[in-house]
Amino acid sequence: MSAQNSHTRWRRPLRDYAPFPMGSYSPVIMKEAAARKRDGAWRRGLGGRDPVPCGQADASARPGQPLDGCASSRTPRRAPFSSSVNPSRVWLITGCSRGLGHALAVAALARGDRVVTTARNPLDLAALTAAHPDTCRALALDVTSPTQVTASVLAALEAFGGIDVLVNNAGAGLLGAIEETDEAEIARCFEVNFLGALRVTRALLPHFRARRGGQVVFVSAAAAIANYPGFGIYGAAKRALEGAAESLAQEGRPFGLRVTLVQPGPFRTGFIGASLAHVAAPLPDYDTTRGKFARTLAAMDGRQPGDPARAAAAILAAVDAERPPLRLVLGAYATDKARRTLTAAQRELEAWTPVAAATEFPTP
Repeated sequence: MSAQNSHTRWRRPLRDYAPFPMGSYSPVIMKEAAARKRDGAWRRGLGGRDPVPCGQADASARPGQPLDGCASSRTPRRAPFSSSVNPSRVWLITGCSRGLGHALAVAALARGDRVVTTARNPLDLAALTAAHPDTCRALALDVTSPTQVTASVLAALEAFGGIDVLVNNAGAGLLGAIEETDEAEIARCFEVNFLGALRVTRALLPHFRARRGGQVVFVSAAAAIANYPGFGIYGAAKRALEGAAESLAQEGRPFGLRVTLVQPGPFRTGFIGASLAHVAAPLPDYDTTRGKFARTLAAMDGRQPGDPARAAAAILAAVDAERPPLRLVLGAYATDKARRTLTAAQRELEAWTPVAAATEFPTP
């Protein structure tokens, strides 16, 4: 293949990103696209792994084309985003191998939406893509890798011609008292739960701006409502995420961006058994606080009252709403926790208002 033909081959998929012009992409994504046009290195940005449209790797498939047995990923130009109920949205959901991300992908696909699912190992998504070969794609994505984020967002935009809804679901817990937690454990927790979500969101924001709309859903935690002993770092990462989401909701409102924070209570997602790390050096003095909370979580695992499928239905309802909530609290436990936290905060605010009001300069 000549250099000219190779250049044209990579330029065409980029131009198919309707309805927004090429100039609307972030510099990071455009740099990645230029590299692909030069040498056709489709797989390089995914840590050596392909985007997997149907859960099957095929080394003979050419870059930018569907793998054997899969429907073409090329679609007609998409209409501009509308905030009204859309019967066929396109979703990008991180962390779909299990739990809430998987349940949400299943629910969206069941109603006819198209979904780009992601996981660190895309083979975990094979059942989803096999059941929905025309409407589901699977990508390898570790949100702590900036290179993978850039490549996966580019591939997700190519898959169905655009993204309507981004769900930042990927995350991991960390159980340990503040003193017990070392710098590396803290950094890892914030990388996964805060910086990773920001990376994916920031990579998609130029797309949402160009099409004058979009939705971003951040999956937070009950620890962000009011925290627990042993969840100091994890809860801090989720609160940081909530602070960023609050600003994003205001910053994106002029171009039609809608933002929702999901605060789930205890759900049977596999989080405690598969996604909760424990500090490497626990101290005996924290056994009655952090240790007690750890034992409570262990006893609860597999018996949580929350149903991920019903949580997914609630998130779909919020996304479909004409005015989606900034915060969507899920489950009776989290709802009661939020109510008690707000009541206590109001009571404390009123009790200390005279002291607070006395700190300003006297009015002339």
